[in-house]
Amino acid sequence: MKHLTKDFFTQSAYDAAQQLIGKWICRDINGTVEKFQITETECYIGSCDTACHAYKGKTARTQIMWHEGGVCYVYLCYGLHQMLNFITGKEGEAEGVLIRGVTGAKGPGRATKAMQIDKSLYGHSLLTKDKIWVEDDGKTYKFSASKRIGIGYASRQDQDRLWRFELEE
Repeated sequence: MKHLTKDFFTQSAYDAAQQLIGKWICRDINGTVEKFQITETECYIGSCDTACHAYKGKTARTQIMWHEGGVCYVYLCYGLHQMLNFITGKEGEAEGVLIRGVTGAKGPGRATKAMQIDKSLYGHSLLTKDKIWVEDDGKTYKFSASKRIGIGYASRQDQDRLWRFELEE
């Protein structure tokens, strides 16, 4: 297994979201490394994407989105679920990939619960093998593309984008 490097995470969210399908999130939980295969992602691309948190500019919550790719953006959704995103792209571009599912946990809230993701990982680097990182097993996986979920507030054009990617079994 190969640890993903800065070069991977500094590509666009669109490319990274597709390439993350089949990769493995490695999570150090109390000294034991557990691995979760990524089965579903969605990409969010900068301040021109009305579904993206960066669309309305920087806030205390979203400032990490403008960071260079390779860090975690974790936020609370509906006051219930932590959401895990990997920031991608170059510094100042505000792009990210939402991890929507991992093997055995379909849906972003279930995935973060399975991986024990919490706000303490906000801003954490994926480039070190500390707490959380991503590995590639070298295999190629087939996936499908469809519309993103839960973005009814976004423009029709952004709702219709095929920016959700799911592992085909």
